[in-house]
Amino acid sequence: METPSSSASITPGGPAGLAERLDVRRQAAFVALTFFGMIGGLLGGWFGAPSSFVWGCYAVAYVFGGWYGLKASVAALSEPAVEIDLLMIIAALGALYIGAPFEGAMLLFLFSLSGVLEEYAMGRSRTAIRSLIEMRPESARILRDGEEVTTRIDDVEVGDVFVVRPGDRLPLDGVVEAGESTVDQSSLTGESVPVPKAPGDEVFSGTINETGSLEVRVTRESHESAISRLIHMVEKAQEKRAPTQQLIDRFEQPYVLGVFAMTAIAIALPLWLLEHPFESTFYRAMTLMVAASPCAVIISTPAAVLSAISAGGRQGVLFKGGEHIETAGNVDAVAFDKTGTLTEGNTRLTDVTARDDAFLSTDGGSAQNDRLDESLEDGPLTDEQLLALAAAVQSRSEHHLAEATVEAAEERSLEIPDSNGFEAVVGKGVHAAVGGRTIHIGNPRYVETVLDDRPIDGLETGLDAVHDLEASGKTSVLVVGETDSPDDRLCVLGWLAFTDTIRSDAAEMIEQLRERGVEQIVMLTGDNERVARYIADELGIDEVYAELLPEEKVDHVEALQERHEAVAMVGDGVNDAPALATADISVGMGGAGTDVALETADIVLMSDKLDRLPYAFALSKETRRTLYINFSIAFGAIGIMVIAILTAGIPLPVAVVGHEGSTVLVSLIGLRLLRFDG
Repeated sequence: METPSSSASITPGGPAGLAERLDVRRQAAFVALTFFGMIGGLLGGWFGAPSSFVWGCYAVAYVFGGWYGLKASVAALSEPAVEIDLLMIIAALGALYIGAPFEGAMLLFLFSLSGVLEEYAMGRSRTAIRSLIEMRPESARILRDGEEVTTRIDDVEVGDVFVVRPGDRLPLDGVVEAGESTVDQSSLTGESVPVPKAPGDEVFSGTINETGSLEVRVTRESHESAISRLIHMVEKAQEKRAPTQQLIDRFEQPYVLGVFAMTAIAIALPLWLLEHPFESTFYRAMTLMVAASPCAVIISTPAAVLSAISAGGRQGVLFKGGEHIETAGNVDAVAFDKTGTLTEGNTRLTDVTARDDAFLSTDGGSAQNDRLDESLEDGPLTDEQLLALAAAVQSRSEHHLAEATVEAAEERSLEIPDSNGFEAVVGKGVHAAVGGRTIHIGNPRYVETVLDDRPIDGLETGLDAVHDLEASGKTSVLVVGETDSPDDRLCVLGWLAFTDTIRSDAAEMIEQLRERGVEQIVMLTGDNERVARYIADELGIDEVYAELLPEEKVDHVEALQERHEAVAMVGDGVNDAPALATADISVGMGGAGTDVALETADIVLMSDKLDRLPYAFALSKETRRTLYINFSIAFGAIGIMVIAILTAGIPLPVAVVGHEGSTVLVSLIGLRLLRFDG
C-alpha cells in the first residue's frame, strides 16, 4: 500500500503543499470513478446490458482503481523491491482472470478508498502542525523616522522596532520597548492564560497581542524566531521514524515475498497433489493473498505516532521524532537538574558579607580602579566594596550566580571596576584580576582544588559561614583575594549567598510521575550538597547527587541506566548537555524557544511547565497502548481470515471487506490520539 511519506513537506502555501492537496483530490476522484465503474458493471450484468457496456464499466473500475497501486508497484520494482500494492494488483487481475470481475473491482475500490482515508488520517494528524506556519505573519510594521513602514519579515533586521496593535499576531521575536498588553501564547507554549507583557519582557512570533499596542525591538531574524525553529523541529520529527515503524519497514518486503510464496504453494499443491480444479484453487489462492496482505500493519504506526506528535504540540510538548514517543513510554527513572528546572532559575543575591578583618589593596590601572584603591585605604573591606569586586570578576561570566551578582551591584548603583584575565573552572568557580590583584570566587570545592597549595587567611571562618548559609537552603561562595604577603598568601575577603525559588508545580509534578509508574527520581546538580538536599527534601526526591561536574552527571545517568529500563534527564540544555545526550530520553525546558533546549533535547516543554512532563509520559504510554491495539487488530484480522479461508473457504468479497476494514479501523484508532489531554 502506498502510504504517505513521513518526510513530506508540511508547507501549506508552497508547491509541495499544493501538490499534496491536489493529489489527494485526484485520488478521491479516482475512487469515485472506480465505484461507479464497479456498480455499473454489476447492475449491467444483472439487467442484461450489452457486454460492451458491462466490460467498459469494469475497465473504468480497474484502470482508475489500480492506477496509484500500479504506479507504486512499478516504482518499487525499479529499485528493485516489492510492496503490498503489487499484491492487490495481482489479486484483482487474478479475480478478473477466473471470471470474477466484480470481486476484483471491489478489491480495487476498497483498496483505493482505504488509501484515501489513510491520507485523510495522516493529513488530520498534520493539521495542527500546518497551522503553525499560518500563524506567522508575512510582514511587520517597522518604525522608521517616527513613521510606520510595512516591511516583509525577511527584510527586518535585529534592532529594528515594530508595532503590534490589539488583535495582531507578532511577526518576530523581540523585547517590548514601550506599551503594556497581554499576549496569548497558547499556540506556541500551551499556556491557557494570556501572559502580561510590559517593557523589558520577551515576546515571540506567532503569538497574539490582545489588549494594548506594543512597540517591540527585534532580537532574532525571521528564520531564527521561535515559531520558525519550532516548525523546523516538527518537520525533522516527522522524518525520524519510530523503532516499530523501522521494524515494519524492514519487515514489509520479506513479508510480501512470503505472501507470494504462500499463494504459489496454495495454487500448486492442490493442483498437483490433490488434483483440484484450477478455477476454485486459483480463486482461493487470490482470496488468501488479499487476506494475508499487511496493509493494516503498515499504516498502524504512522497514524498513531503522527497523531501523538500533533496532540503533544497543542499541549506545549514537542516530540522531536516518533522514536522518542515510544521510548518515553518506558521511562521508569527520571534525573532532574536543579537550577532552572526544579527551581525558577531567577537566582537572586541575598547575602553579601565582608569578613571583619579583611583588607585589600589594588595597583590602580584605571580611573575606576584608582577610585576603588582610594576607598579601600579607608579601612576594612565593606559589604558594598566586596560586592563591587565580585561583580567586576563575574561580569564576564554567563553563569546564573554571576548574573545575579552583577544585577545586585547595578541595583545598588555601585561602580563596577575593570577586570581582566578572566578564567572559569567549570562547576567550581572563577577568577580574574582587578586592579592588579587576582580575585577568586568559588565554592568550597574550588578552594580545596584550585587553591589547595596556597595558605588562606580566614578560611575556617569563611567555610563556617558558607556551611551555615547552605543549611538554610542558600547557595554560597567564598571571595578570596591576593595579599602583599611574600609567601603568596591569600585572604578570604567575604562570602556571597544566593537563593532560587522552587517551582510551584514541582512537588505535584513529582507526585504525578510516581502515579504514572516512575520508580526513582534523582537530582543531579552542580550546586552544593546542603542546598540540594534542602530542595530535595521539600520535593520528596529519592536521591541527591550534588557538586557535580558535567562529566560526573553523565556517570550518574549511566549508573541509573544499568538499573532501569529507560532513564529520562530533564535540564536546561546548557551545563546538562552531556547528561542529556547520554540519557535514553532528554527533556529540555524550552522557555518558549530557548536555543540550547530546542537543539539538544528529544522532548521540549515549550512553556517551561513541569506538569507537561507527566503528560508527555502519559501520551507516550497511550501511544504504545494504541500501537498494541492496532497490531492486535491487524494481525488478528489476518490470522482469522487466513484460517477461515483454509477451513471454511470464505469468498473473496468477505476477505476484501475484512482486509480493508481493518486498515481503516486502525487508522481511526490512531486518530483518537489527537484528542488526548492526559
